[in-house]
Amino acid sequence: MKKSFLFISCDEAKHICDKAQYDEASTWEQLKLRLRLMYCHITKKYSRNNTKLSQTIEQSKVQCLKTEEFNKLQSQFEKELAKQQQD
Repeated sequence: MKKSFLFISCDEAKHICDKAQYDEASTWEQLKLRLRLMYCHITKKYSRNNTKLSQTIEQSKVQCLKTEEFNKLQSQFEKELAKQQQD
């Protein structure tokens, strides 16, 4: 099967969509993605869901553990695990 110059597969479109979310897609890739989005409802839905997910993560107020807190928690866990294995 001959690879098309302008038209891309659904899998390739999804990959470009992911790259575009992080501003890593080239202008040519973005053009091919936009063309694909005009006629493919599956890619369009994937792109829409990808955008929603990115926005949700950006808007979330998730607080992660700092490295020192994580290390402390991990060492406490390992101590408790060692106690359980001795019993």
